Formats: sequence, C-alpha cells, structure tokens
Amino acid sequence: MANHEDFYQMEKPITALREQIDELQTGEDPRKKERIAVLRQEVELEWAKIASQLTPFHIVQIARHPRRPYTLDYIQALSQDFIELHGDRRFKDDPAIVAGFGFYKGRTAAFIGHQKGRTTKARIERNFGEPNPEGYRKALRIMKLAEKFGFPVITLIDTPGAYPGIGAEERGQAEAIAYNLKMMATLRVPIVNVVIGEGGSGGALAIGVGDAVLMLEHTFYSVISPEGCAAILWKDSGRAAQAAQNLRFTAKDWLEFGLSDKIIPEPPGAAHQDYDTTFKNVDKVLSAYLKKLEQKPVDELLEERYQKYRKMGVFFEK
Repeated sequence: MANHEDFYQMEKPITALREQIDELQTGEDPRKKERIAVLRQEVELEWAKIASQLTPFHIVQIARHPRRPYTLDYIQALSQDFIELHGDRRFKDDPAIVAGFGFYKGRTAAFIGHQKGRTTKARIERNFGEPNPEGYRKALRIMKLAEKFGFPVITLIDTPGAYPGIGAEERGQAEAIAYNLKMMATLRVPIVNVVIGEGGSGGALAIGVGDAVLMLEHTFYSVISPEGCAAILWKDSGRAAQAAQNLRFTAKDWLEFGLSDKIIPEPPGAAHQDYDTTFKNVDKVLSAYLKKLEQKPVDELLEERYQKYRKMGVFFEK
C-alpha cells in the first residue's frame, strides 16, 4: 500500500465491512451481535494497517470526505430543541453558516458552524461551505445574543475558506472576518471551537477564536489549502501532497505547537464510518471543557483567552 495512494482507495475494505455491519444491524439474524463484534474487530485490524501509513494529504482527504458528519449532524446529535436563526440584519441570510440556540447538557448554548451540502443541489445552496460576509455577521449577531443572556458559544469549523468572489469583497469580506476576531476576543462568555473537518484560513478563523480549540483526530487547520500552496510555490497544484507535508497543519501538529488544546479521537476508519462513536467522543470532550470554562469568573476567562492568543507564534532561536 503506497503512501501516494488516494485514501478513498485505501478505505475500500473498511467501507465494505461497515456496510456488512449496517446490514446486520437492520436485519433479524439471531447471531447478529456476535457477527457484528467479529466484523468490528476486522475493521480495527484493517484500520491499523492504514493508520500507520497516513500522510498529511491523506488527512486532507479524510477531512474533506463527502460522507463526513457536518455541523447540522453534530447539532442534531448533541443538542435538543435547536432553533436556527437567519440573516445578518444588513443584507441577507448565508446558508454556508448555521447559527442558533439549543439545549446542551441541561442549559442553552449557541451553536455556530460552517455547513457543506451532501447533494449537488445542497452544495450549491450552501456555497460549498464558503461563507460570505453576511454569514460572519450573522454568526456575530448570535454570539452577541449569547453574551447578552450568558449562554456559552460552541463553534463547529469545517470550511475550505471564506468565499473569494467579487460580491463578497464588495460587501467587506476582510472587514467582517477581522471584526469577528476582535469581538470574539472579548466576548464575555465561554467559547469552545471544534474543528470537525477542514479549517480553511480566515474563513475558519472568523468563528475560531475561543477559550479552547478542539480538533478531531483527522482534521487540519491551515492558512492555505495544499493545492493553493503548491500552485503559488511551484506553479503546480499537482504537488499538493508535498505542500501538505510541509505545511504542518494536522491536529497532531497543532497540538505539538501548542495552538490547540485537545485532539478528539475518531473511530476506526475515521468519523464518516461511525457517526455514533464520533458524536460520543466529541460530546465527552466538549462537555468537559465547557464545564471547566463555565466555572471561571469572566475576567479570568478573558485574561486567559488574551494570553492564549498572545503566545501563539512566539518562538526562540537556538
């Protein structure tokens, strides 16, 4: 199994095993529990072979996987009675950003996240998860509402980046992102950021300032896509795998650099192969961090947030 091989080819044995598990779970086989247990062991063995050979570009492919759970999947699994709010009160609604309030662990929380589409029609409607300025202004509107009522903010990051179209630039894309960074830095409620897929540049960072940055195991957070990096450096987007190796943008890299706080483990085969386990893992880590943050006085919370971002990018030469 070569490292240059696409992850989509590598995962085929696991996908076939997961399909068998799904069939057994919906069937009437009296021995299905035993058969499922055996198949799950086979999934773990297959994944062990693959996991040791994953490259950063394989991580990119996993993070972008079309069957990976998206923001609305997490909101449905983790919250109750979620009410989505629309519009930025200036221009229009942006479907690439989902924002609203729901019950989480017995209290109201604001949920804000990028949303990609499953079908071609949905992808077009959601602009492939690339927000316009009105999306970021909608997100900030919900954050300010959360602050007003003392609700924690949970953001779910999964975008190729902010939309680079002419209309977005005319309506102040850069200003909308910059203003969000400024306002989130001083928001007087706990903020937890969870990277659930790809974290693309300022498009991700615009809802990515918080007290804790959690990253799922097979995600990445980068100033530029590996294809864009390769196109700029070598005038060849085909060298994206090499760029991914050099960018050091995986969850493991971020934790090593002290830029994130925790890696959330994914099930064998990655998040798209087992939604339930993924949601349980996210729930466990998210609730623990929120509980810890909510116990801190607001002034202490803000000072720690300030110091967290002041330390980023600091280095020492030997």
